[in-house]
Amino acid sequence: MNRLDEVAGDLKLLGDKTRLGMLGLLREREWCVCEFVDIFEISQPAVSQHLRKLRVKGIVKESKRGQWVHYSLDVADKPHIAAVLAQLPDTAALLDLLGKKQGEGCAECD
Repeated sequence: MNRLDEVAGDLKLLGDKTRLGMLGLLREREWCVCEFVDIFEISQPAVSQHLRKLRVKGIVKESKRGQWVHYSLDVADKPHIAAVLAQLPDTAALLDLLGKKQGEGCAECD
């Protein structure tokens, strides 16, 4: 795969509002799948499918803790994604746009 194809594929993933929102939130901290289920009001399998696509492209990384999987941003080698994410509102503003309040982390898996 050439660099143009790689960047185009990465940016195509960012064209989905849910994935873009997830990445925006991941800029500041690690998030659990269960938190994204609540924030985006979609099923756990749907959240996992979005995150799987991002993981396969090397945009996020995962760590399993018990039955839950936590995700963090992994774009040090992808300045094109970091540049897009820099244009997004901060976590508090993103949560506000989604009608959610800033949480203290994952109550179900901590």
